[in-house]
Amino acid sequence: MSQEPRVRPATADDLPGIKAIYDHQVLTSTSTFETTPPPLDYWTARLESTEAGDHLLVAVEDEGLLGYAYSSSYRPRPAYARTRESSIYLAPEAAGRGLGRRLYDDLLAALRADGVHTVLAVVAQPNAASEALHRACGFERVGLLPEVGFKLDRWIDTALWALRLE
Repeated sequence: MSQEPRVRPATADDLPGIKAIYDHQVLTSTSTFETTPPPLDYWTARLESTEAGDHLLVAVEDEGLLGYAYSSSYRPRPAYARTRESSIYLAPEAAGRGLGRRLYDDLLAALRADGVHTVLAVVAQPNAASEALHRACGFERVGLLPEVGFKLDRWIDTALWALRLE
């Protein structure tokens, strides 16, 4: 009998699964502008961050990792300390199950508890599903950056989305 998917903070045991989901996106999509999968210690550093507003959550079912969400600093300057950038990635087989929304609900609750003022998300274009998710979570599209990334033999625009939490 399959368990209902649940969202929880990531642990070190989740990092290989997180890395596998991200590596797939790096190699096959424009959802990230990385072109080479980062080493596992990249994810260890995210997990071990003690900065307020830095979170790494996972969605799991029957102990299988279905996706993850994280928040991290927007820019490394003190005036941006209460602004965080968020990202969500799902395993291909987990898409369309509402897990992105569940991950975002928990991530945004954690960010509110930390006193984060604004959350930003960058969405490569086109990506109707991601834009619908951000809109449903209360984000507003606040800008478009034309042709800022080159990947998979084409120039890619990104849309900037923002949500004020307080």
